[in-house]
Amino acid sequence: MTQATSGNGGSSYEVVVVGGGTAGLSAALVLGRARRSVLVVDAGEPRNAPAAHIQGYLSRDGMPPAEFLAEGRREVKAYGVEVVQGRVTAVRQDGHGEGEFEVTVDEGRVVRARRIVVATGLVDELPDLPGFAERWGRDVLHCPYCHGWEVRDQAFGVLASPFVGAHQALMVTQWSKDVTLFLHTVRELPEQDLRRLDAAGVSVVEGEVGGLVVEDDRLTGVRMADGRVIPRTVLFAGPRPVPRDTPLTALGAETQDTPFGPYPAVDPTGRTSVPGVWAVGNAAGPMEQVINAASAGYRAGAAINGDLLLGALDRAAEAQG
Repeated sequence: MTQATSGNGGSSYEVVVVGGGTAGLSAALVLGRARRSVLVVDAGEPRNAPAAHIQGYLSRDGMPPAEFLAEGRREVKAYGVEVVQGRVTAVRQDGHGEGEFEVTVDEGRVVRARRIVVATGLVDELPDLPGFAERWGRDVLHCPYCHGWEVRDQAFGVLASPFVGAHQALMVTQWSKDVTLFLHTVRELPEQDLRRLDAAGVSVVEGEVGGLVVEDDRLTGVRMADGRVIPRTVLFAGPRPVPRDTPLTALGAETQDTPFGPYPAVDPTGRTSVPGVWAVGNAAGPMEQVINAASAGYRAGAAINGDLLLGALDRAAEAQG
């Protein structure tokens, strides 16, 4: 559906989606099919860009992430959704009523929206160790459900972190029985974790990790700070997931504490504390996988359509007296 033009010469949409990843495109698809005018602003920075394939998504298992998103953009455009490459640099309530917003794209274009979907995702802050960033998504991994099958039965290493402790090492034993947990900067584990690690046959290495050993573009070991090298071909590490929440922060959205830090407080449809604003996918929580993000976007899109429809009917009924 073609957008309307506002009185100040700018474009006006019923919904602006900030972020063109899985969650944002899913919301846009539902809204486009509901005949809503929708703009998707995509900065082109998906969290899973380093990964070669999407895993665990029924009917799309093994599909390259870029191909998946390209297909999503094609689908939403078929329903009149406008998708632009760019970055939203400001979102503010424009004072013309509840749920009315001004959105600035790339410090230039300004559009109006009645509803906002924030689908900006998150940034994985990797351990500050040499070689991690270069191997990320290849043989330095974070999610066994995403990558475990592809690296099954190899020699796994797991880097302990304050966020996940021993949990990740215990989980990956489903995919390999050769697992070593590197405590790194974690000085102490709960007694229950130690008993479970022993029962699972996980080796525990104390001391800080200094870096990785890579030969012929393949991980072959983990180098300790004291010079020891522990042969490993896969290393799981839990990054610190930091939400890209600048639009929500600017609007004053409430947050809730999680083990990974504050994230937006949302209801089951993604509705935030700011009237007219939804947050979906990894912008709303650190644990969302691609298939979860698609579901979250769908729920938000349906909720927003209902919100707009019932609001319009209530205003019409009130006008009729």
